[in-house]
Amino acid sequence: MNKSLVIPKFSWGFSLEWLLLSAIAISILLRILNLGSREFWYDEVLSLLLSTGQKTAYNTPGDTPVVLANYTSLLSLPVESGVGEIILTLKQLIHGLLGGEPHPPIFFLSQHLWLRLFGNSEIAMRSLNTLFSIAAIFSAYGLGKTFLGHRGGLFLAALLGINPFFLFHSLNLRMYAPLVLWVTLSSWALLHLIDQRDTQIPDSPRSQWLWNTILIVSIPAGLLTFYLYGYWVIVLAVLVLYLDRQHWLQHGCRLGFGVLLAMPWILWGTIKQLRNSDLNRFGAGAKSVPAWLNHLQDVTRTLGTDLLVGDWVTSLEPINVTIAGCLVILLLLTCCISLWRQGEQKKLGVALILGILPLFLALVVDIATKKFTLGFGWGRTMIIILPGCLLLLALWVERGVSSQLRTPIATGLLLVYLTISIGDFSLRPRSVFHSVAELILQERNQPTLIAMNSQAWGHVMRLAYYIPSKSPVMLLAQKPGELATSLEKVLKDEAGKYHRVIWLDSSSPLWSRLKTEAEIETQKQKVKQVLSTQFQLNSTQSLSGTMFLDKFTASLYKNASFK
Repeated sequence: MNKSLVIPKFSWGFSLEWLLLSAIAISILLRILNLGSREFWYDEVLSLLLSTGQKTAYNTPGDTPVVLANYTSLLSLPVESGVGEIILTLKQLIHGLLGGEPHPPIFFLSQHLWLRLFGNSEIAMRSLNTLFSIAAIFSAYGLGKTFLGHRGGLFLAALLGINPFFLFHSLNLRMYAPLVLWVTLSSWALLHLIDQRDTQIPDSPRSQWLWNTILIVSIPAGLLTFYLYGYWVIVLAVLVLYLDRQHWLQHGCRLGFGVLLAMPWILWGTIKQLRNSDLNRFGAGAKSVPAWLNHLQDVTRTLGTDLLVGDWVTSLEPINVTIAGCLVILLLLTCCISLWRQGEQKKLGVALILGILPLFLALVVDIATKKFTLGFGWGRTMIIILPGCLLLLALWVERGVSSQLRTPIATGLLLVYLTISIGDFSLRPRSVFHSVAELILQERNQPTLIAMNSQAWGHVMRLAYYIPSKSPVMLLAQKPGELATSLEKVLKDEAGKYHRVIWLDSSSPLWSRLKTEAEIETQKQKVKQVLSTQFQLNSTQSLSGTMFLDKFTASLYKNASFK
């Protein structure tokens, strides 16, 4: 046979590596393409308000209309004429955090700096978190490589990169993407320091200093990004006892020093935040089922959300999320049994410590305090379990299955994640307040009153962000039970002032919901009666996004006698 005609055969490992590299590249591309593809949701606009340092200037709308543009100015940096006023803005930012915000300051301070550099557009504000998430992907590669070798590192990075839950939070103006970075960095650094004691060629002094610094700095960074990172510090301590008990004191000093760096804020700021925070919101489970079943559902749904459905959780029925969680649990159990039979008990223990132990700690605390933090926030409070659980999957594919099955299983897992992620951003648009802005822009120079049955500041500030500030728009935001009365008084005194009234009826006015459907319908009829006396209904449209907070009915009324 002519050797020149021989077609080279590539090994499965080579093909799999290129598949994993392609998945990592796609995950980065998805982040870049979707930076501005969605509106800010409720919590994101609150993050922006806090980051500008102007939360303390926010006042809840009263029973008379206010100029909407007055709220728009709060979503940008205040006018500053010198260093002194810049420092004053930073003080106001901290003061805003201490006045009831339950999260530590690092995320908001970093976003404040980013805001100064690049402005407050969706792309600009989300880009910092996107950079953090990309750094977390590369950090996951380092963690996986230390634990499983080069291909294992690529697989962990690929899984994390296209995981639907992490992809969503990579493009979310909240603190969860940086949190994953501190989790992966700290676990990578600790495993590296432990592994160095078993190698024949130890790190150079400079390298040891670098890894110690990464570990020590990532701990206060995590604690000052999200308080539940405290669970992760305990996890790292358990990992030390599991892998390197003989040198527990040295590792303990590293962990302890990292915690000490965060103590000034914890002793001053955290205590003040706790005094002003509403912790009772974590105490409400479903009344119709026993508490133990609520806790079990929370664990199952957390796993289902974090490891499978991602942000689809905001659109799915709870039973579907529970089913997804059961499938994830079944997969994880399969991984554990397979790895145990393959004699990988030690590495299995590491993966379980990093992935399952934080969830177990949170569950124990919830049971002891009679709270339900696991069920709060659609799984995001436990995003710290994500790298460890994905590490378990990577370990299973690398060590728990035959070489013939490795590539098909890896491909299947990646395709499932990729399909869910792409579907999330292509099939679930969020353009609720853009639609309201389009109504305004139809006659942008005409005086308009927006009457909204919600005083929730996330709703108010989203209106302020998306509606052009130069348009003459007034806002009357009232509780559902009070809107008709206030609107009647306003129109009695100022009906000739407005060419249009846009009635925004929120399906979820949050803290001011009416109790029964009958009450809701009664108040709607009252608002209709008030408007119909002087205005004619022009159009009605339903607005919806990816969660119940996004559901509105927008009714446009026009004043035929307006001149």
